[in-house]
Amino acid sequence: MQQLLAAFGVDWQLLVAQAVNFGIVLVALWHFLYKPVLAMLTKRQRVVAKGVEDAEEAGRMLAGADTEVSKRVAAADEQADAIVSAARESANMEKVRLLKEAEARAAAVTKDAEVRASEIAARTRRESEQEVARLAILAAEKIIRTKV
Repeated sequence: MQQLLAAFGVDWQLLVAQAVNFGIVLVALWHFLYKPVLAMLTKRQRVVAKGVEDAEEAGRMLAGADTEVSKRVAAADEQADAIVSAARESANMEKVRLLKEAEARAAAVTKDAEVRASEIAARTRRESEQEVARLAILAAEKIIRTKV
């Protein structure tokens, strides 16, 4: 076997030394590189898993929030409808009240106008009677003067 190794130019002592060096480098890389990288990957895997769990939880919370928002919007719509209905009812009552007031005022104005018209007619009649009486007296005086 030594002849075969010698034929290929392999020194077995050097080969053993290189195998020992390779073992030392392998152990050093295992200890200083592989273990820290593996620990880092495990830690990162946990962080990613936690992120996925948090995202799922956020999705569930968002779905719950959407439901809550829908409920609140429905409640707000009901309140708005009730407020609008109450406002319409109040407006209708106010309209009826104002119409009654306007009718009462119109009736009062009409009655007042009728009273004034009758007063004016009575005053005009009295003035006319006085004027007729005055004219009759003037006519009688004129007739008496012309006959005397």
